[in-house]
Amino acid sequence: MDGEIGVDELESLLEDDGATVVDIRPPRAFDQAHIPGSENVPLNRLVDDVERFEGVDRIVTICPHGKSSVQAARLIASYEGFDGTVESFAPGLGGWDGPLDGDISEQSDEGPAAPF
Repeated sequence: MDGEIGVDELESLLEDDGATVVDIRPPRAFDQAHIPGSENVPLNRLVDDVERFEGVDRIVTICPHGKSSVQAARLIASYEGFDGTVESFAPGLGGWDGPLDGDISEQSDEGPAAPF
């Protein structure tokens, strides 16, 4: 893992299309509200789907509060087929004040299930 980033850096990356944003919450929570352009790979499926990130230059992982996304970033970074940069979004989706797709008023505070 290459560290954590904050709101300003993520906003800049999104403006420049400079990163793949991976939201690790369960599909139901993702469908309710997510950062536009992010893709949903729930933490409990990340182990099985990590090879999909081969060739990606930069990834930012996102979870509700910025804790589980650190685990996800470490998991992606440890995959030998990945040689890019992977960071966790420190404030979590709860700290994001930018645009969202979906209805944030219905968002649950449900975190991802443990992958193990």
